[in-house]
Amino acid sequence: MLHGIGPRKARDLINKIGSIELLFTESPSRLFKMTGVKASFFSTMKREEALQTAVKAVEFHLSKNVESLFYTSSKFPRRLSNCSDAPTMLFAKRNIDLNSFKYVSIVGTRQATQYGKEICRRLIESFVGKDIVVLSGLAFGIDSYVHRYCLEFDVPTIAVLGHGLDRIYPAENRSIAKKMIEKGGLLTEFVPGTRPERENFPKRNRIVAGMSDATIVVESKISGGSLITAYLANSYDRDVFAFPGNINLETSQGCNALISQEKAHLIQSPAEFLKLMNWDDDYQAENVQRSCFPELSATQDEIIGLIGAEQTVHVDIISTRLRIPISKLNVELFSLQLCGIISELPGKRYSMV
Repeated sequence: MLHGIGPRKARDLINKIGSIELLFTESPSRLFKMTGVKASFFSTMKREEALQTAVKAVEFHLSKNVESLFYTSSKFPRRLSNCSDAPTMLFAKRNIDLNSFKYVSIVGTRQATQYGKEICRRLIESFVGKDIVVLSGLAFGIDSYVHRYCLEFDVPTIAVLGHGLDRIYPAENRSIAKKMIEKGGLLTEFVPGTRPERENFPKRNRIVAGMSDATIVVESKISGGSLITAYLANSYDRDVFAFPGNINLETSQGCNALISQEKAHLIQSPAEFLKLMNWDDDYQAENVQRSCFPELSATQDEIIGLIGAEQTVHVDIISTRLRIPISKLNVELFSLQLCGIISELPGKRYSMV
């Protein structure tokens, strides 16, 4: 709520100051000495007004059992933490761990066709029993059908909202949202009172993309929120998949464009997606034994154990599951590559040699 500060600037200031409290209590001149940022910047950021707004938000959230997750919390989604533009705060009503399981975002057009609906249904049905959590945006169309089928097949699902938790938009999805809290949750970076304004939804989409191991675009026009989510996922080095569609249909143009521009892998079935992600139960990877590499550190041993079990795995997943900071993990991965134990694949994925 501070004037002139976004997620990146907030992290930078907190790192330089070393204390969140001091950001609100020290004088602008003192903060300039601590950060090198002009005193006039701190004078105009409306610190007292931000605190008053925060108090109101806290009071509302406490009354509604809404959880507040600061980016330094161990409960904050670690996949999202690896994105440079991740929000500093999330508000959640949930019944699920945000750092366990496999996370997949499924997005698409608001004008869903029967073809798109059927794809959604088959996808969700294929996720049953595979420890997969599905994210979407609770919008009309594909998003709504994704959440509905998750509830039908008892697959955990989370909706990322473009407004505060004092409302549900669209209102027609209130009943879905209420059920989702019991089998997943609702998530937002916006404080109570924030309306579903147009500019909020691209911000929402970066959370959908950043929290996921993979993004699937089911149906999409040539422009819109689904393609924004796909492009964001690409920028985060996450896997993106798209189902091809009829070239004569407007709702297929976006997916076909993603595939032709090599911004998404073409998939034609849920089984193909699971196989490409190495989440297919038919594949049983052999665990790599420590005895094969007696000089490995305990951390390196954990890394190759995970890669060996998954066959191929994204760097963010290794970081999340083993709770290793990306900066440290990159050093360990490079060392293992030099030893000829693992190899790096496109998209920051790793496999055993």
